[in-house]
This record gives sequence, structure tokens and C-alpha cells, in this order.
Amino acid sequence: LGWEGALMPRPGFVLDVDRSTPPTLFWRGEGMSLERLPAGRSRVIYAPEPHAAIDDIDGEIRRALDNPLDSDPLRERLFAGMKLTICFDDVSLPLPKMRRPDIRQRIIEAVLDLAAEAGVDDVHLIAALALHRRMTESELREAVGDRVYDAFAPSGALYNHDAEDPDNLAFLGTTKHGEEVEINKRAAESDLLVYVNINIVSMDGGHKSTATGLASYRSIRHHHNPATMEHSRSFMDRHSSELHHANWRMGEVIRKAGVQVFQIETTLNTDTFGDTGPLSVLQKREWEWTTRDRVTFMGMKAGLDRMSASARRRIFQGWEAPYGVTSVTAGAVEPVHERTLEHCFAQHLVPVEGQTDVLTMGLPYICPYNVHSIMNPILVMCLGLGYFFNLYRGKPLVREGGVLILSHPTPWEFHPVHHPSYIDFFEEVLADTTDPKVMADTYEERYANDEWYRHLYRTSYAYHGVHPFYMWYWGAHALRHLGSVIIVGGDVKAVRRLGFRPASTLQDALEMATDTVGPQPTVTHLHNPPIVMADVT
Repeated sequence: LGWEGALMPRPGFVLDVDRSTPPTLFWRGEGMSLERLPAGRSRVIYAPEPHAAIDDIDGEIRRALDNPLDSDPLRERLFAGMKLTICFDDVSLPLPKMRRPDIRQRIIEAVLDLAAEAGVDDVHLIAALALHRRMTESELREAVGDRVYDAFAPSGALYNHDAEDPDNLAFLGTTKHGEEVEINKRAAESDLLVYVNINIVSMDGGHKSTATGLASYRSIRHHHNPATMEHSRSFMDRHSSELHHANWRMGEVIRKAGVQVFQIETTLNTDTFGDTGPLSVLQKREWEWTTRDRVTFMGMKAGLDRMSASARRRIFQGWEAPYGVTSVTAGAVEPVHERTLEHCFAQHLVPVEGQTDVLTMGLPYICPYNVHSIMNPILVMCLGLGYFFNLYRGKPLVREGGVLILSHPTPWEFHPVHHPSYIDFFEEVLADTTDPKVMADTYEERYANDEWYRHLYRTSYAYHGVHPFYMWYWGAHALRHLGSVIIVGGDVKAVRRLGFRPASTLQDALEMATDTVGPQPTVTHLHNPPIVMADVT
């Protein structure tokens, strides 16, 4: 596969903090700090080192297409006169964006080459947005490449999925749980739907690609709701996730409706910041920093501290990660996804014994919903309580009734184009309630069906009107599980509007946590990014 002979990367590591342990790096949005954790009762969970990348990526793509799992080779499923639709993950993946050429581009080009050989001339390419904002021309070019964009976009054959276009949605049926399945009509009526996926975490891929990515609000609301989210015991472990159970049921309806899906899934390693350049220090464990690393970090931090928030945002949003591709698997959805999960877990999982009283996290500058945008307070909540909290298998890292401490500036700031309904949600809904069920019953339908939000979603670059509700629901399990949430360094009024407690420093936050969990609590820090997932026993 192109990686024989490479040195085995070091596995993840749980460091027990003692008095000799150097300060630990905490992300704070587009900034960072070094913090000392209490010696003798703290531990830090570090990600495994990046796995070796495939050398011959194009050769591996051809091998996957010619040797799929539980499917005929792709070339044998293509024929002249057929209707072929290629769908791909949107701008929310990968995070941060990868250096060009994007793996989606390389796969799509390989699929198109086979289609051309077979004489297929009815081909559409669709960005699977679900209820996310539309991708811009530059974002589409980064994902599929200039050659593909220039060949298909001018004629209207490359476009964003529109979950609110009644003329291009197909109702396929209902699951045994009463969940309505409605997806993109072009995709549903094609002779073959090829889905091109990027898995940076185990939550992505599988039936979720089509059943969510190509669906409408009518369909998505059945699993993006407080009850489903609260009973998903880690979004990263599909066997314990009600969200995934619903998507798998919907996938069965899609299959029985006759939709032919050829799934292509890829995994990336965790080489987020590289081994050279100014950000490479962020890829290392602190006790292994050289004198040069320490000087680099302090200089970078000093420079960032002097910049405006918008300038820091531009720098980090412009970063392209040197990820390596570690697998390409094609064929039927379920066996492909199981193979993908093997690669994801091998890269991300770290064995951890026991839960902690206090869990600390430094939240970085990016999440799936602020690419080229602003991490507003609702997204801070979603990233911390929805995504990072769920980076576990088995049991949550923090015990029930424990405390979660997040480090992030949490600005009372919103991108007016990308997040218009978020502004109203923050001002109206959160001013009234932080209870997911109450807000769902009282406000969701009005936001979801608001004509102005619908117009902005369809014609501008706005997330769907219901999207801030879903971001809040992502944290429903954590809200029920935790005894308290504290945000260090956040805008005080914004943090309180979220229903959380503000703290000026980590030491203040740790002292505040004792009100909930008692004196001398155990503390665990999830050192992320690079992405790490705890296998808690």
C-alpha cells in the first residue's frame, strides 16, 4: 500500500502530571496559553502520532475502484446513456482544510475518467450540504479542483444541494420508527450515486453521508432533535449513537427504494501542523519542545496577542494542513464504513482508565460551521459540549455531575452572512431558555419555516434557519451529564447567556469547580488538536 518499511508512529499517551511536568498548551480560539495543572491529581491525554500516509494515492484510488467491497468494480457499473451523480462532503470537512490537491478532487477525477471511458455523458456533481451554507466558487474549486469545476459548473452540472427546493426532492418512504426519508431528487433517480467522503473522525460517513447530507429538513428533523441527541452516548461510536441508528434506518429505506450507492470513503492522519514551519511546535508534546520550539511558541504567541481578532482569524483560517491519506475504500456503504472505522480508531483512540471529576479543554479556532467565518458563542458551545465532549468510546471522560472547563474567548460576535438565524437565536431563544426540549417545542418550527431564513439559505451563504437549534441540541447529552460548565477567558455576558459560568483564569476555574465536585478533584486535559479520542474503561 505504499507505507511498508516506515517507522511505526508512537501511540497516544496519558501523562500523569507531577511537579516536573512543563506547562500544558491550551488553545483559546485563535490564541493559546501555557497552563500548569495540579500536580499529583491531573493527567493529559495526547493523540497518537500521525500514521504513515499512502505514497501512491492515485494508484490506491484506482485499486479501491477496481476492487470494491461487496460490489462490482466501478467501471462495470458505468454505461453509456446512464445518469450518474457524484456527491461529496462539503466545506465542513476536513478541519482545517487540507493542502491541494484535495482528496475529493483526486477521487472525483478518477471516477470521471472511468465515466468518460464508458461513454457516460449525463453527470452531475453535488455538494452534500444538508442544512449547511452553500459553498462558494473558491471553496468548490478547492474541493474538486479547477479542471472539474471549469468542466461542470458553467453548464450547471456542479452545484450545491438545496434542501428547500421542492422540485428537486424525492420522498422515498418511512422507517419503522416513522422517520420520513426525503433526499435530493437527482441523486435518488440516478442509475448510480457515487458518494465521495472524508472521515476525519469516526462520526462521519456510512449511511449518514446520503441520509443526512442529501436530505431535507423534513427528514433531518427526525434525528437532529433533543431526544435523539441526548440519548446518543458518543457520536463517535455509531453503535451507541441514536443519531447513527436513525441514519442507518434511513439508509435501509434508501436502499429498498432502489437507490444504487457506490460509497468511497477516505481517512486522513493527524498531521495537522506538519513537522516544519512556525506551527509545527503545535504538533509536539510540550516536554519534547526544544529551546528553539519554546522560542518559536513564545514569539508566535506574542505576535498573535498583538493582533486584532480579525487578523488572527485570517491567519488561522488560511492554514492548510499537510494531512496524509491513510486509506481509500470503495463499494457498498456498510462494509466500506466498517473498514473506515478501523482506520479512524487506529489513528485516534487512546486507552484511558477511569473518569475524572474535572475535564479541561482548550477549544481551537475552527469547527465544522465557522470555516472562513466566526466562532460565535453557540458554536463554542457546540464544539465543546457537542464535539469534544463526545470524543470518547465507552464512557465520557468526565463523571456524571462533573465539571467541564473550556478555554475560549467566546466573543459576542456573529458572521452576518453565514449565521443570521444564530443572531436571533442568541438574542431571543437563549434569553428565554437553555433547555433543548423547551426551545424545540417553543421556537424550532418558526425558525425552520421562516421565509427570510429560507431565502438566505437558498440564495446567499447562510446556514438554514433551524441550524442554531441543532448546534445546541448537539450538546444535549453533555448538558444533562455535567454538573457545571465553566469558560475561561470568554466574554462574560456571552458566557452567561449560554447558561455557563465565566472565569478569568484556569486557576480560578479549577477553584470554582470545587463548588460542584468538592475539594482536590481529579483533573483530565484533552490535548486536542491534533484529534484524539479516549477509549474509557
